[in-house]
Amino acid sequence: MSSAIEVNVELGQMEQGTERIDRYLADQVPDLSRSRIQKLIEQGQIQVNGQICLSKKVTVQGGDRISVVVPDAEPLDLQPEAMPLEILYEDEQLIILNKPMGLVVHPAPGHEGGTLVNALLAHCGDQLAGIGGVQRPGIVHRLDKDTSGAIAIAKTDVAHQHLQAQFKTKTARREYLAVVFGAPAAVHGTIDAPVGRHPVDRKKMAIVSEEKGGRRAVTHWQVEERLGNYSVMRFQLETGRTHQIRVHSAHINHPVVGDPVYGAGRSVGVKLNGQALHAQKLRLQHPVSGEWLEAIAPLPAEFIKLVEALRRRR
Repeated sequence: MSSAIEVNVELGQMEQGTERIDRYLADQVPDLSRSRIQKLIEQGQIQVNGQICLSKKVTVQGGDRISVVVPDAEPLDLQPEAMPLEILYEDEQLIILNKPMGLVVHPAPGHEGGTLVNALLAHCGDQLAGIGGVQRPGIVHRLDKDTSGAIAIAKTDVAHQHLQAQFKTKTARREYLAVVFGAPAAVHGTIDAPVGRHPVDRKKMAIVSEEKGGRRAVTHWQVEERLGNYSVMRFQLETGRTHQIRVHSAHINHPVVGDPVYGAGRSVGVKLNGQALHAQKLRLQHPVSGEWLEAIAPLPAEFIKLVEALRRRR
């Protein structure tokens, strides 16, 4: 069933006496993002003084009466699937999880089920609001199937928009731990090399000049522990390109241990179900309160066993 929101515009709420309706409603109705309000205008769901609003550029002023009809979110054509989730933080706006290695985040050809999204649909149930008018969890950043660690998911339209903006403006910070082949000569450094689709193998990413379609990618790294011919390294992303850490690590001749794509042909002699890459820390601002949240994802058992085995070899 659709729900209706009545907003009475009072004098003194706007500095210039008038204000665009989409901006005004985004401030007055915190559960609706500006993009969602614009979509409702396009659908004829917003009225001003009894008349359907035809444009997001319409201005409102003191004394106007605004009616907003919010239709029920359309059901997503995916089946909820109950599975264990390691929750690091959760409230009505967002959830932060420690994703296990081997779990696909979003359904895709070949992975229509058994994904993190299927699990979230089962976990959130009625808590999951419509994002963009569709009942779905809001994936604002991704982790590769074989990368474990902290991942944030929006539950509401406002949280989705806010978190996306944080990742775009680099307000949100992500730190990863990885075991790599080799031992860098320096203790820390920065890799600034554009990443794009591989010119031959379209399933891979590669260092590609911006002139040929690559996008700027910056990764800061620091050696945490030297383990003979291996190293534990901490990576901090300044940008978020697909496979960025994996491509950059291989680029400096220190590919991630267990990486089947960018470290192929190299073996460490320890059985792994994925690459030794873990999103350990995620720091972001709460989309409503503005408070800083910092989630620390415990290392998976496989990662710990690998490091312990390499320590014994030294």
